[in-house]
Amino acid sequence: MSALPQPKKNYRCVPTLQQVYTGGPFVFSSDGSFIACACGETINIVDSGDFSIKGTIEGNNEAVTALTLSPNDKLLFSAGHSRQIRVWNLSTLKCERSWKGHDGPIMAMACHASGGLLATAGADRKVLVWDVDGHFCTHFFKGHTGVVTCIMFHPDHNRSLLLSGSDDGAVRVWDLLGKKCVATLAKHFSTVTSMAVSEDGWTLLTAGRDKVVNVWDLHDYAFKTTIPAYEVLEAICIIHTGTLFSSFLGALSPHNGKGTSDTSAIHYVTVGERGILRIWNSERAVCLYEQKSSDVTVTSEIDDESKRGFTGAVILPRDGGLVSVTADQQFLFYSSIADGQLVLTKRLVGDNEEILDMKFLGEEENFLAVATNLEQVRVYDLASKSCSYVLSGHADIILCLDTCILSCGRVLIATGSKDNTVRLWDSESRKCVGIGKGHMGGIGAVAFSRKEKNFLVSGSSDRTIKVWSFDGISYDVDQPTGLKAKAVVAAHDKDINSLAVAPNDRFVCTGSQDRTACVWRLPDLVSVVVLRGHKRGVWSVEFSPVDPCVITGSGDATIKIWSIADGSCIRTFEGHTSSVLRASFLTRGTQFVSCGADGLVKLWTIKTNECIATYDQHEDKVWALAIGKKTEMFATGGGDAVVNLWYDSTAADKEEAFREEEERVLKGQTLENAVQDGDFSKAIQIAFDLNRPRKLFQLFSEICRKKDDRHQMEKALCDLGQEQLRLLFEYAREWNTKPKMCHIAQLVLFQVFNSISPLVILEIKGIGEVLEGLIPYTQRHFSRIDRVVRSTYLVDYSLAGMGVVEADVDDAKEDRKGSREEEEQDHAQNNGEALEDTTRTKKRKSSKTGKAKSKKLKG
Repeated sequence: MSALPQPKKNYRCVPTLQQVYTGGPFVFSSDGSFIACACGETINIVDSGDFSIKGTIEGNNEAVTALTLSPNDKLLFSAGHSRQIRVWNLSTLKCERSWKGHDGPIMAMACHASGGLLATAGADRKVLVWDVDGHFCTHFFKGHTGVVTCIMFHPDHNRSLLLSGSDDGAVRVWDLLGKKCVATLAKHFSTVTSMAVSEDGWTLLTAGRDKVVNVWDLHDYAFKTTIPAYEVLEAICIIHTGTLFSSFLGALSPHNGKGTSDTSAIHYVTVGERGILRIWNSERAVCLYEQKSSDVTVTSEIDDESKRGFTGAVILPRDGGLVSVTADQQFLFYSSIADGQLVLTKRLVGDNEEILDMKFLGEEENFLAVATNLEQVRVYDLASKSCSYVLSGHADIILCLDTCILSCGRVLIATGSKDNTVRLWDSESRKCVGIGKGHMGGIGAVAFSRKEKNFLVSGSSDRTIKVWSFDGISYDVDQPTGLKAKAVVAAHDKDINSLAVAPNDRFVCTGSQDRTACVWRLPDLVSVVVLRGHKRGVWSVEFSPVDPCVITGSGDATIKIWSIADGSCIRTFEGHTSSVLRASFLTRGTQFVSCGADGLVKLWTIKTNECIATYDQHEDKVWALAIGKKTEMFATGGGDAVVNLWYDSTAADKEEAFREEEERVLKGQTLENAVQDGDFSKAIQIAFDLNRPRKLFQLFSEICRKKDDRHQMEKALCDLGQEQLRLLFEYAREWNTKPKMCHIAQLVLFQVFNSISPLVILEIKGIGEVLEGLIPYTQRHFSRIDRVVRSTYLVDYSLAGMGVVEADVDDAKEDRKGSREEEEQDHAQNNGEALEDTTRTKKRKSSKTGKAKSKKLKG
């Protein structure tokens, strides 16, 4: 028999896919190494290599409308609806300065090549130029009759020209030296969206939403030609000589039937609403290259065209390739050419919106297939955190998916969509190989066969479940094969939310909004048992990998385990505060993990019926849960567009705890050795490292008894850091509240204030609150000492009045006076110079009074 698996006690969360870009302005650095992009009300600095977030700039509770970088990439300029222009230092991510200048939202920004001027364009139809260092306005241009949508400085910094385009269809050229408009280029009939200047600096290309590109001569600002693009254009980029795309043009020229004698021609790239890249020749006004298709190509089946197509494009320097930005917040990196086609090398998904379902992919589980509220499945590489490819074909949102590995090693993906179809995908060819039609509602759940892997089951909002056979499926055809339904049954009275196939392929379990879960015998779908007991809809069902039981999660915030034999409820687990949306077994059926609408992920042990860990790493509902069969890591995703990977850290935590305990024991022995050797300075430092306040008190008490060792305390205090000083003040505050410990606390405070500069003490975080707790008890201790000193005068007077033998009285007085003086000196040393002065004054008065009484007694 195999050994029982060790139960999991803790998991470590690693955020894998995060929301980095939600649409709007973006800007690449001069070397293409990072991207500054808007993410809601914040600005993210994203590494373009591994797509990790290098920094986040918190906004001012407003949407970001414009971004630009300084030429040296050290400053970031941003603007929003508040009309506030902000300058951010990217090394510290702090706002260095800000000012207002426009009467409306700022729509575009551009920085001069020298870095000293910033141009802004706004919805108030104005164009302003600012001095970056002095943040004052140097130029004020008016003339546009509409919102200014784009702006740029002439790339040749020796030519002091500023170009601006507006939704009035006009492009204006402003002379910065003469501070006037030198030309108005009005040939567009709709919004001007993008402008580009040729490599020699004498030709201007403008693109607009009127589906044309206009070419202008900047010598005399004359109109040259119009090139129809037949699509709404969003961006235009000039192809410079000596780059990757210029070599690509050499391969394209022979296919166009004309030579390359037109050396004066300008080649440029356009992107727009069709979602394809096209390369043009301005001299011949022809399209040299048109991308066959892309993941964002608009098709006739898609109704919501606002989420398709491209919204921007940038040619990266140093042969970094071309980056196009899609309307659904993706950055597509094209940096290589194969067979005369641009090759997509990287994909950064800025926003997954709401994650509905996901599963691990492949034998090594290095990939994750994710279904969001799109008609595509995105497959992510977990190592690089980039989207490897997408599967497009559904006409509506994909609601569910499942994966399996065939005996031949082929990996299949099944998806169910709102378009009422089930599709079967081959991950190797990335094509749809099968399609199942017949449901009358959206497909809410799909599941593969677990043993034979020759069929799949689907459940729909039409309240039926169907069993689809893989017979006749071919993996080498271009067109998908129709899947055949082997069995169908009306299973529930309401929508079916989830289903699961048993490990032996004998049963299938379905969960529905009608508050029941049903177990059916395969393949003919005969009802076996109905599981009743939940008070709300059942969102999740799954078979145990070892026992004949089923686990269900419901909208009533409970999780139940049922027996298949008689349909009885074996156990009920409570702990979630809202609907339980997913529950899956772990550790060979001895544990399970659950997630819900409360954003919590919980780890449970079935035998003890308790939740052993709760994790709060999501800010919204957790819809998706994927369990790794090989490593038993799991992934969660939900409405916050975040995918978290969870790794078993039980063994690592145990090893770390053992190592910490071993280190603590060694340090404890070193501490005892230091005390035995009388090295109190070292002992105090170790006591701080071990966080032992009781031991610290004992050390300070020992030093208090041995006055010769106080220099060691002073040395130890001077070596303490700010965090240790803060702890020492907190300990002293606690000791100061107890009568038996207050004298040690006062000794420590005396040494601290004498050894450490007040400026250093003031820099300690939270020191004000600590000192406020020290003052009341310290004042109480001073008052108590003062009362004791005053009461000793009455004793002196009484003894003097009762004296019979003069010598005895005088000797007693001298003894008491000497001991009192010694005691007062100790108290004065511990409590400061102020108390010492007070005590000396009273002592002189007492001495004079004693001498007068003595003379009177002798007489």
